[in-house]
Amino acid sequence: MVKASVARRARGVALGVVADRLVGEPPLRPHPVAAFGQAMARLERRTWRPTRLAGTLPVASGLALAGVAGGALGSVAGATYLAVAGRELSRSAARVATALKGHELEKARVLLPELVGRDPAGLDEKEMARAVVESVAENTVDAVVAPALWAAAAGAPGALAYRAVNTLDAMFGHRSARYERYGWASARLDDLAGWIPARVTAALVAAVRPRAAAEVWRAVRADAPAHPSPNAGVAEAAFAAALGLRLGGENRYGERVELRAPLGSGRPPEPADVARAVALSADVACALVLLLLAAGGAGALRARRHRTRTRAGAGA
Repeated sequence: MVKASVARRARGVALGVVADRLVGEPPLRPHPVAAFGQAMARLERRTWRPTRLAGTLPVASGLALAGVAGGALGSVAGATYLAVAGRELSRSAARVATALKGHELEKARVLLPELVGRDPAGLDEKEMARAVVESVAENTVDAVVAPALWAAAAGAPGALAYRAVNTLDAMFGHRSARYERYGWASARLDDLAGWIPARVTAALVAAVRPRAAAEVWRAVRADAPAHPSPNAGVAEAAFAAALGLRLGGENRYGERVELRAPLGSGRPPEPADVARAVALSADVACALVLLLLAAGGAGALRARRHRTRTRAGAGA
């Protein structure tokens, strides 16, 4: 019975990922994730203190709220659909790519904050292309693979709890004077929740780009550890190697500047590479769906065999 429920869950997760790819964001206003963010912002205004302990309050509250919502929803397919945002990721990247192809740099700079937190002012076409490719790689983990895997592991509450953790990290987990300590719990929990999904993403990248698989693994092993994020570095290194690109470089976040080590050994990205990154992300999502369906089918088969043996034993 347990194996049968796991198999159904895997199939439900696959359905949720496919629904996102076909339908896109749910036509709900406000969007549940946006409503959650607004609630957490209000909580932050009331609870902010420059301490790590204070930062555990939005984490605990957010996880509790997500768990209750997931339990009330009761549908792993529906929760996965709400938590996954692969189609919107592709659309946002494509909008920037279209502006870059038309040499509309100011429009591209206006659109870029939909995807990245870095300062778009002064970025040229190639630097904006790099920013988008890096964002597509990182968010293939955050917006597709991770919520799907957490849904498969823990059902509807798992899917929404991961979305809550990732949203809290985006809100409070960045490095700044205000959130250096308050956002510590959000950032560390997001790192933990995304550790396995990031590496599954790298494996899926290698699977859908088999000719580049050896270079993908080389980049993940050799280049990713130099990235400040234990998970984003893995995804970006895998994408860079699969696309024959070199990511990393100078990133400016307001007054703060980060110099990122190179990821991959190819050429710098160009605007046309955004479409290639989007296609790779879509292929990873497709491979994930096939993996979930295979797991669901195998689980159902094992459960059927178990029932058959049980009936046979009872008859004997």
